[in-house]
Amino acid sequence: MKSEFTLALNQICSERNLPKEIITQVLESALATSYRKNANIMNSQHVAVKVDIDSGDTRVFVEKEVVDSVMDERTEVSLEEARLANPEAQIGDCVMVDVTPKDFDRIAAQNVKQMIVQKLREAERDFQYNTFAEREGEIVHGIVHNITPTGVVLNLGRAEGILLRKEQIPGERIELQQRMRAYVTEVKRSNRGPQIMLSRAHKNMLRRLLEIEVPEIGKGQVEIKSIAREPGSRSKVAVAALQAGIDPVGACVGQRGARIQSIVNELNGEKIDVIEWSDDPAAYITKSLGPAKVLAVHPNQDAKTKSATVIVPDDQLSLAIGREGQNARLAAKLTGWHIDIKSGSEALSEALVKIAEDEKLQQWIGADIVQAVPTARELLVRQRAMPAPLNPEEFLMVKRIVDALHKYATLQESLSTSAEQASAQRSAADAERQDARQAALAQIPRAAYAMPVEKLELSARVLQHITSAGILSVGDLMERRLSGDEGLLSIEGIGAKALSEIKLAMDKVLGTFAPSHAPTQAAPGESTTAIRDINQAETATHAMPATAKAAPMASGIAIDGAARADTATAVASSQPANAVEPITDDDGRSPQEIFLEAMAEDSDEQGAPSSTHGARKKADKDKGKKGARDRVLIYDEELGRTVVQRLRKPGREGFIDDLEEE
Repeated sequence: MKSEFTLALNQICSERNLPKEIITQVLESALATSYRKNANIMNSQHVAVKVDIDSGDTRVFVEKEVVDSVMDERTEVSLEEARLANPEAQIGDCVMVDVTPKDFDRIAAQNVKQMIVQKLREAERDFQYNTFAEREGEIVHGIVHNITPTGVVLNLGRAEGILLRKEQIPGERIELQQRMRAYVTEVKRSNRGPQIMLSRAHKNMLRRLLEIEVPEIGKGQVEIKSIAREPGSRSKVAVAALQAGIDPVGACVGQRGARIQSIVNELNGEKIDVIEWSDDPAAYITKSLGPAKVLAVHPNQDAKTKSATVIVPDDQLSLAIGREGQNARLAAKLTGWHIDIKSGSEALSEALVKIAEDEKLQQWIGADIVQAVPTARELLVRQRAMPAPLNPEEFLMVKRIVDALHKYATLQESLSTSAEQASAQRSAADAERQDARQAALAQIPRAAYAMPVEKLELSARVLQHITSAGILSVGDLMERRLSGDEGLLSIEGIGAKALSEIKLAMDKVLGTFAPSHAPTQAAPGESTTAIRDINQAETATHAMPATAKAAPMASGIAIDGAARADTATAVASSQPANAVEPITDDDGRSPQEIFLEAMAEDSDEQGAPSSTHGARKKADKDKGKKGARDRVLIYDEELGRTVVQRLRKPGREGFIDDLEEE
């Protein structure tokens, strides 16, 4: 037979509508607190109470330390007693010892009554909050308990929900003790229990009602894509089938509209339009504007704005817009597109005007549409006089005309955008090439603009062609060369032979400029031949030994009249492998050969015969030239090449005579 304590606990569970586990936790916590207070237990000790509701047995356990000799029974226990609770207990361990006093049930009931009541209230509030927090976003059933100016209080069983006036369906009449369903929007904690906020105007309430009434939605065969709702007036729902062979609209409407009618009755007669969702914007917008018929839908090319122009017949214009724009507004909310509705007469009038003014448009749309223009004009006059429904032929004709105009406008816009992009790309490329050319021009030495082209020692014919083109300095010629061979060949009269002559002459004068200029970089897309030639010439000049640039080329001929050395060996050793090709004399001899000839003639005069040198000497005399023994080779920094100078007789001012070019 159960004890009175057990019966009381069972009654509490029944009255409070709480599970036994929560009641057990409340009792154990309250009894442990009461025992700690009455038995004067230290705060550091752990106290536990075990309550068996079925048998009514209550046991109290206190944590004590195992010692050899017990000095304080409240905190210590002997080893023998400790091993009754825990056979493996050792000295120094802490064990839970059963210290349940006699008649503990009666004593506990008297001492912890108020504490148990308080804890039960807290447990009841927590249980209710957790229960309704899990149902947030769901539909609950309730009975109208109270009606106030701010809202309605619904009795939800062990809790109450608040339905504010703004969350009620407009025009709905609510009476006391009326049973209704509501959507749980939010659950809050409060000192008086959970505060449950309800709504009947939320669009998700329509979603939950559809899930309840339509089994295909609950099974995952039909999906609700979007909902647009104006409570108490009208709603639109877009659904899609996730399984082949299922009609999503028919599943939601039900046989003879039975399923959708029950939802309409629950929502106080609210009209509900169910349409099939489509990934094609034109088809989706057309269905969303139902029951109005649509002539054409022209989405905007800019996907970011998501706007579309919808053309409807004149007799369907008011139906498409709806009362106070409701139908168009709900369609825009449902699809997420900004919809601009235009009448068929207005669209047809604009199309006919553009077709008449644009001949290219007439050629593009084709002869069949052009031939239908007179008929379309007559139809436009009739529609403006008295709007009437279009027959199938007229409907198709107007649709073809406005669609053709939209396609043409879209094509022109696309071509214009492509042309603008191409122009922008060309401008960017031209600017980049111009910057690169300016950078290349900046690398041309300033001294080159002060050097006339005559210094290049070009032939008279080539020089005349260059000067006729307005090129007066070496710097101007370098600018032409930045464009490659084409820049030089563009000069009138300059051919392949003259081009080689100009390039060779320019390569020779490049060494006269300071080598501090950085190598020129070619612009993207331009010919790099000229710049590569310039860089190679500057590299050759940099590689030339300092003695070859600053000292006379005849290394071994002293200005002060020192003995001559083997000039041929000195000249050959002072020229690097990549040096600029030396200039030759008019008869094909280089300055080095002239110098060697002069040395040979000097040897002949001293008694060393040489048939070859003698022949050369005889040939020189035949030409009226002087001997080469009074000539030396030096490097002229101004000209940038090796030249021959004549020696004066000893005793004159200066040992070397004026420059004589061979």
